[in-house]
Amino acid sequence: ATLFRLSAVAYLSPPSAADPSIRTPPVSAVARWDPSADADASAARQLEIEPLDASNARLLDAVHPRRWTDPSPPEVYDLVVIGAGAGGLVSAKQAARRGARSCLISEALAGGDCLNVGCVPSKALLRSARAVREVRRAEEFGVRLSAPPAVDFAAVMQRLRAKRAQIAPADSHEGTNAAGADVYQGRGRFTGRNTVEVNGKVLRFRKAVIATGGRAALPPIPGLETAPFLTNANLFNLDSLPPRLAVLGAGAVALEMAHAFSAFGSAVTVLARSGRLLPREHPKAGEAVAAALREAGVTVRYNATVERVAHTSPEADGFPRITLHAVGGGGGGEAAGECDGGGEEGWALECDALLVATGREPNTGDLGLDAAGVEAGEGGILVDDLLATSNPDVYAAGDVVSGTPRLTHVAGEHAKVAVENALFGGAWRHTSLVVPSVIYTEPEVAMVGMSLAAARAAGVEVEEYSSALAGNDRAILEGEDEEGGFVSILCRRGGDEIVGATVVGSRAGEAINELTLAIHAKVGLAAVARSIHPYPTTGEAVMQAALGFVRARWATMPNGDERDS
Repeated sequence: ATLFRLSAVAYLSPPSAADPSIRTPPVSAVARWDPSADADASAARQLEIEPLDASNARLLDAVHPRRWTDPSPPEVYDLVVIGAGAGGLVSAKQAARRGARSCLISEALAGGDCLNVGCVPSKALLRSARAVREVRRAEEFGVRLSAPPAVDFAAVMQRLRAKRAQIAPADSHEGTNAAGADVYQGRGRFTGRNTVEVNGKVLRFRKAVIATGGRAALPPIPGLETAPFLTNANLFNLDSLPPRLAVLGAGAVALEMAHAFSAFGSAVTVLARSGRLLPREHPKAGEAVAAALREAGVTVRYNATVERVAHTSPEADGFPRITLHAVGGGGGGEAAGECDGGGEEGWALECDALLVATGREPNTGDLGLDAAGVEAGEGGILVDDLLATSNPDVYAAGDVVSGTPRLTHVAGEHAKVAVENALFGGAWRHTSLVVPSVIYTEPEVAMVGMSLAAARAAGVEVEEYSSALAGNDRAILEGEDEEGGFVSILCRRGGDEIVGATVVGSRAGEAINELTLAIHAKVGLAAVARSIHPYPTTGEAVMQAALGFVRARWATMPNGDERDS
């Protein structure tokens, strides 16, 4: 049943800050983190935030205040949200802005992985890496340097922390309060089908959303658990550049960080389980990224399986010596000749830092799911098309949902779906969402809808229309025409219905939005072709690919005798 019917003003505007029944005291009233206090530094380490400098203190002030006073719960909440990442923040805030009495339960760091250990810090790192590459190419553009460029890795990480802290207020407890939602700082657990306990307080709810996110998955490799490995959770705490970095995995995180650390000066080796990069995407996408990594000096070992990890204590430089004992890695893929590692006979790779980036797993433990009657599997919480769980009063959103793309923007959209369906009687289906994704290497790889492989697997007959950035004037002027960039658009055979697209190139993540909208709004490729694109832009490559559809069908003048007659 629909719980609320609101005017347009109530929908768009947050509740009044003057209403004490809606708001809790502002976060500015609580104690701040002190970089000079040993106890604060120790507490920050427990949250995996190091060092506790001014920037990280500002971050924590926003997303995990040093001391926080929970509000007194009302008799019942319209919506209780467990988890304070993208899915949780949007759920609690949007519900409050639409007139619901909602609360957010944040155990660790509000903002979740994206703000603290994911999208935000990684993109700050990638921007510094791009600056390094641009400076090294300066002479191509007529700029001569008086000395070779030097990378100050400590300064790179300092900038990362400063930019993260600058963004943090958007996800702060204070921001959630300002939207009209209560905030509890602690572990939330279900104690019944309509109750949650946090810090000894029992919260009753009409509806709830589980948005506890995910974490890095660790492969079952002997010796790995006791080794000093890195994941995205602690990678951004580094203050010294590892001379040799091994990256286990070849997904987005692995490839982005391999590209970045190679620019800073690390000798990087990527261990990929498959025979080529990005095997599920357009074949040319993997080829372009492989070529870029090769140009950057990154070694990729394909078909590699790590069987054992060993390590020593940190040496004088502060880094341990980690040894990966592996098999395979000696053939296949685009750069097989560069990654000959001994085939099946076994080989060893020594490194100073090991980044494990082999996928993600959902945070479903210690939530009291059984008490709530919520079913979960290995892949996460089981939901229906409306994001409702086996308990119709409990919904789930984001990375914790089984089978969902684990992306920040998906979590945010899930939250909108969950709020609409849980509180307002909606019937929005999360399975109908059109979801783009981007790998932020150089060149970027952006995808939406079906790939060629996915279309074949689904039995969907498609026609491909493409254009290469080698012929795009903006790419030529920017010096990006030799990066293997392209636009590929797939249409259902016989018509102009777009079912998928891939864009590879600088700013591909911006160009994919046009095609995402086209799929979502069911705009055909012919209309995209006839949409005027400004010159010179990389986005013109989308129009050029679309013109392939028009050129295959446009009317032409008769030739020869036909014309004379």
